[in-house]
Amino acid sequence: MINAQDIKNGTCIRMDGRLYFCVEFLHVKPGKGNTFMRTKLKDVVDGRVLERRFNIGEKLEDVRVERRPYQYLYADGGDDIFMNNETYEQIPISKELVTGSAFMKEGDTVEVVSDSSTETVLFAEMPVKTVLEITYTEPGIKGDTATNTLKPATVETGAEVRVPLFVNTGDKIEIDTRDGSYLRRV
Repeated sequence: MINAQDIKNGTCIRMDGRLYFCVEFLHVKPGKGNTFMRTKLKDVVDGRVLERRFNIGEKLEDVRVERRPYQYLYADGGDDIFMNNETYEQIPISKELVTGSAFMKEGDTVEVVSDSSTETVLFAEMPVKTVLEITYTEPGIKGDTATNTLKPATVETGAEVRVPLFVNTGDKIEIDTRDGSYLRRV
């Protein structure tokens, strides 16, 4: 159990039978009345964000989470198979629990977040930026760099991203794995 004033960004709490991560918090001291914490909590399962107010001194059930690096091995139906880099243990994780799973290639390292008391996997995160090679896109025409127009391109994992007109097949690009947006050519 933790007090409400101990909530920080990244703190995981159990409330109403669900797990939430604190995304944002603010310690508020109004002119009249008691001090309270205004928080934004993100649901671990469905990703919804809710705003919640806690009075100072209110007890909350905290959840101890562990973050460990795992290596992506292969896809098996609706699951992705990962290997713990320390124990070489292999675990399946559902594709819905992996952020940026469309941009994962074999050998990539992801951070797996799990509940340390029950050893259940909460979610897995790809690094924010990844470099992938373009396997197919329409050829660019010389002089097409003046406008900020985007065209579709397929990367080596099979995902489709929108890239500027000057990017060609065979180029390596950096992608933001959170939303699949093009960042730069490498």
